[in-house]
Amino acid sequence: MHLHLEHDDDPRTLQFVAAKDAESERLLTTPEFEADRDAIKAMIEREDRLIATTRRGNWLFDFHRSADHPLGRWYRLPANLAPLPDAPWEPIFDLDAFCAKENKLWLWRGALTCPWEPTRVLICLSDGGSDPIRMLEFDCEAKSVVEGGFDTPAVRSHATWLSRDEIAYFGSIDRESSTRSGWPRVGRRLKRGQAPADAPVLYAAADSDIYGSCAVSDPVLAGLATEAAARQIRIFTASHEISSCSVFIEDQDGSLRKIDLPQDIDFGFNHSHLIWLAKTDARIPAGSLALQPLPLEPGETGTPRILFAPGERQSVSQFLLMREWCVFVVSDNMEPHLFVLDLTKPDAEVQEIVLPADVQTVSFQALYSDLHLGDDTLQVYGSGFVQKPSCYHLNLSNRREPLELKLIASAPSYFDSEGMTSFLLEATSEDGTKVPYHIALPKSWTKGELPVLLYGYGGFDVSLGPYYSGVIGRWLEQGNAYVMAYIRGGGEFGPNWHRTAKGHGRHKAFADFAAVARDLVARGFTTPSRIAGNGGSNGGLLTGVMATRYPKDFGAIWCQVPVLDMTRFHTFPAGKAWIDEYGNPDDAADLDYLRSYSPLHNIKPASEVSYPPIYIESSSNDDRVHPSHARRFAARLEELGHHPLFREFGSGGHGGDGASTELAARTAFGYSFLRETIVKAKGV
Repeated sequence: MHLHLEHDDDPRTLQFVAAKDAESERLLTTPEFEADRDAIKAMIEREDRLIATTRRGNWLFDFHRSADHPLGRWYRLPANLAPLPDAPWEPIFDLDAFCAKENKLWLWRGALTCPWEPTRVLICLSDGGSDPIRMLEFDCEAKSVVEGGFDTPAVRSHATWLSRDEIAYFGSIDRESSTRSGWPRVGRRLKRGQAPADAPVLYAAADSDIYGSCAVSDPVLAGLATEAAARQIRIFTASHEISSCSVFIEDQDGSLRKIDLPQDIDFGFNHSHLIWLAKTDARIPAGSLALQPLPLEPGETGTPRILFAPGERQSVSQFLLMREWCVFVVSDNMEPHLFVLDLTKPDAEVQEIVLPADVQTVSFQALYSDLHLGDDTLQVYGSGFVQKPSCYHLNLSNRREPLELKLIASAPSYFDSEGMTSFLLEATSEDGTKVPYHIALPKSWTKGELPVLLYGYGGFDVSLGPYYSGVIGRWLEQGNAYVMAYIRGGGEFGPNWHRTAKGHGRHKAFADFAAVARDLVARGFTTPSRIAGNGGSNGGLLTGVMATRYPKDFGAIWCQVPVLDMTRFHTFPAGKAWIDEYGNPDDAADLDYLRSYSPLHNIKPASEVSYPPIYIESSSNDDRVHPSHARRFAARLEELGHHPLFREFGSGGHGGDGASTELAARTAFGYSFLRETIVKAKGV
């Protein structure tokens, strides 16, 4: 069906995209769209904001888009000053000027810190928002790109510093260097001025893996061991599937030794310990968090200590090993709890840190971008749908201080939340499973007529949670509701919540989402014609299924960067990494099941069924989920007499990134679609 739309440069593809883009722009460009676009742009560019800093050496760093610099600038501030908006922040890298000089669109993806010289970094730049990354060496003291420094080609890549002058470079520079999924397979020991292809191989994962990687810990550099007693620790990982890997440690003779761990884990390490989260019951109950000594020498073993074993509706949402502390967050029926453990005391007990009242979501990061020359200061962020975020410090390095959060700064209000509420409810899925969801309500609304934007994902063990957003706040201010559904396939309630919707259980995720929509109606909030289903990527698949399988439960579908042809997703390299999640279309039994819900294959003629209005959004340079999924779905709908809206943005990649103007317009088009459908209760 319309396979020519898989070819980006086919004249028929170009004509189709241009015609559909023009139609959607004509129908969705309204005065309200322009007001939303301008308001969202202003939010992105606000100077009075909560600044999430990282520290390198004696400087704090922040990246920010502004009205004058819509692609953004990287700033530094002396570390002895409070990181507030009115502090004397100094721009050191101007991305707009850099792109203008190169006549090419690059988008910011952060910076990799050199542990030996923390103000020496590799700036990571995405090619137009797509997966390929260019790494460019930058001196934060001199405020300039390093002449003759590292400058890697824009390919799917990642790297780790091995010393001041070498990096472990994993880049998909050719087919041999890539896995079958297109991600980096081969790691090379790269020096400045050296072409990656000429650098000696350091490590290679298998072609059937998703990717290979390397991480380094140097106890001597960190001051945690003497030079005579320690060496640099190198850990290599072969990622077989998402959340499945083998972990190796390099011995003194340069050989690699596999660490005795289950494969289905997430893990982290420091100079002395390993921490891992079990995804199956292979050794400890799934969802348990275990800590054990790092086996530095052959023959060393350690008995895992279970730091947390989950109960009903509990899961570990984040964990980290710092220099001398372990930190993790537990979600208990979507309520966060923060815990720490002192690694310097063998008999230390896990301690819970008191969190601010009514915080719906908590996350953390180390203050220092690299802990070798840093300390164990922890930055903790708390927020909610109607609770503006605040940043707290937890000074774990000073054991004389009480283990208490210290407020550093709070974000300004991006909307008037007075009178708005947000709380957790449960729907019952078709098999009896209770499916929680958060709802955020406007100040006032009419029973049974509330426009609701219902968001979901439900795959790949990805966890959702409440967060503060000026965009969502604007939606609430306009008298609408926002709902986030925690359906099976996600990781909100542990590995089993994910596993039950993998493969031939995928229909459970779809049923869960439909159950939430029906529960909103049953509770008297709204009617189906006022509910819009929304999701992107795997969530785009979810919303595609809502349109084709549950059309009577929705008044609109906003389908973003979607996977929609479940019989051909694996023909694109990135899609091969999803076979473990969805099944293998080359297997007859899997193909039958995939075809049973594949949105592209389940479209019925308009003479047989009326679908809710559909807005399908993609990016021309999306190299994660090829835009042909969206194109072919829209074309097939039209062919069978339906009238979808389709918009393919020229850049932005899978994440829809871009300058502030493009980011704002992209979001505003979606909200314009919602306004013309569920808010006004009519089709566009």
